[in-house]
Amino acid sequence: MLRSMYSGVSGMKGFQTKLDVIGNNIANVNTTGFKSSRVMFKDILSQTSKGASAPGDATGGTNAKQVGLGSTVGSIDTLHLPGSAMTTNNPTDLRINGDGFFLVKMTGDQDVPYLTRAGDFHVDANRQLVTSDGLLVADSSGGAPIQLNSSTTSFSISPDGTIVQQLSDGTVDNQTKIGVTKVINPEGLEKIGGSLYRATVNSGEEGAVTPMEANSTENGTGAIVAGQLEMSNVDLTGEFTEMIVAQRGFQANSRIITTSDEVLQEVVNLKR
Repeated sequence: MLRSMYSGVSGMKGFQTKLDVIGNNIANVNTTGFKSSRVMFKDILSQTSKGASAPGDATGGTNAKQVGLGSTVGSIDTLHLPGSAMTTNNPTDLRINGDGFFLVKMTGDQDVPYLTRAGDFHVDANRQLVTSDGLLVADSSGGAPIQLNSSTTSFSISPDGTIVQQLSDGTVDNQTKIGVTKVINPEGLEKIGGSLYRATVNSGEEGAVTPMEANSTENGTGAIVAGQLEMSNVDLTGEFTEMIVAQRGFQANSRIITTSDEVLQEVVNLKR
């Protein structure tokens, strides 16, 4: 069988994966806190028919003769670039102006919290700060859930995550801070759906997550901006351009298979 046919098959599989990633990016163009992905290709091991030779006294050196065997997906990278800010003026809508992540967890869950850039939070019936899916927002001291004071009449959130609560007796409660964190390698985080990420052994600290304070110059967590949301960082112009490239690449590789099939047909027809 012709090697070109298998090369064409590998190319079609790669561009199909690229189209899948592009489709997911476009589908999430308006998803709060979404980070787009890209596909990077690499060539498969080449078949060597003749190795390289060193120069001699009478002749010069020769290069190796190799035939490539196609391509494969090298990586699918998540681009943690900042998305545009959308002003909502809702006091529980938060945006991190930097590289940090909010920490959220399930009720009673003592495991490593999830990370998210989607700051569309709400206050539930128990006065807890939660996500739209009911996950609890963690504080900066130890990752405990945040619960507002029972006598709070109004509150605001400072750039360092401090929840300034105006109590009914006229006093101020500012003892609670929203927790954030920062990882060494954001691309090492695992997407688990719901605009959430899970730490892995390649994201830093061997998969551990350390709650931090926002607006920290030392940690570089970034300030919290209340009344704003971070939108998706998907660039539609770039995505549609890459879609055209992927479509043409898929068509070109399918043509390789068609041509290889025609050549094989001619070989079969040699014996009539």
